[in-house]
Amino acid sequence: MVQDAPGGSGAPAPGGAGRFPLPLVHTAATLYYLQDATQAQVAERLGTSRATVSRLLREARERGLVRIEVLPLPAGDPGDLAGRLAAALGLERVLLAAASAPAHVAEAVSPVLAGALRDVGLHSGDVLLVSSGRTVYEVSRRELPHLPGVVVAPMVGGQDEPEPWYQTNEITRRVAAGIGGTPRFLHAPAFPERGLRDSLVADPSFRRFARLWEGARCAVMGVGAPPLQRDSLPGFVPTGEAPLRGAVGDVVSRFYDASGREVAYEGADRLVAVPLDVLRAVPARIAVAHGAVKVPSIVAGARGGCFNQLVIDTTTATQVLAALEEEP
Repeated sequence: MVQDAPGGSGAPAPGGAGRFPLPLVHTAATLYYLQDATQAQVAERLGTSRATVSRLLREARERGLVRIEVLPLPAGDPGDLAGRLAAALGLERVLLAAASAPAHVAEAVSPVLAGALRDVGLHSGDVLLVSSGRTVYEVSRRELPHLPGVVVAPMVGGQDEPEPWYQTNEITRRVAAGIGGTPRFLHAPAFPERGLRDSLVADPSFRRFARLWEGARCAVMGVGAPPLQRDSLPGFVPTGEAPLRGAVGDVVSRFYDASGREVAYEGADRLVAVPLDVLRAVPARIAVAHGAVKVPSIVAGARGGCFNQLVIDTTTATQVLAALEEEP
């Protein structure tokens, strides 16, 4: 709920001085919470930066202009949604975020993921792996738990795409800065030519980096939708090949079928990304997923052991559970 600013016709304006003029704070909150504008869109409308918009929204909450309520479950609720979904998928646990409009997914997911990371119990020197992907990128720009000294490393090489969520080293840098950790960058393309790939494998520095994958204690990853249903894919992915037409999802650009088995395609052995067998050995593997299009991707990824924890919004969680209950 966004209350009226002074001079409006609604409830009395909350008190309390703030850093920004109250009308500006109210306008930002109205655009974001009532008109479903993204923070970037609010920044454009107001002629300011996205960081300033984030501070405006925080001030709106602090000054009482915005009221966020978490309502009790309805009397007819079918039970423990998170527990039922975890059991159905064979996961250690499922953590639920509030249902949210697509523009606000990251805001709903971020505190839940932050709690999951705190629960892992990472200490200085432990390795945290991060993937590329829109949700992971957006989460990297928000508040994260303080994990001083934790080493943060990307799970896949660099990708020659303009969108920021493909830039794994930048995501790594942001996460490390957010937790107070130490970034380790992967200076290699995700899909090099074979000669370069062979040179990388033989390079001592790359072998040292690969040991970060092998010794990691935690991994945070996005779950990719079926490749033929996505509006954005790395350019190296050969979606026209028959094997990938049957893929239902991926983690770190390693595609899998409905049973969770990795899908092989021409040149897949050139991919510079953590192998799935190495990923499955990471003790805490946390996936973040949202949206009906990812339902089969989530189910198959869990079956394939790609992740053992899942951060998901309640709407998508309900859809995944319904899909599982409809299976023979």
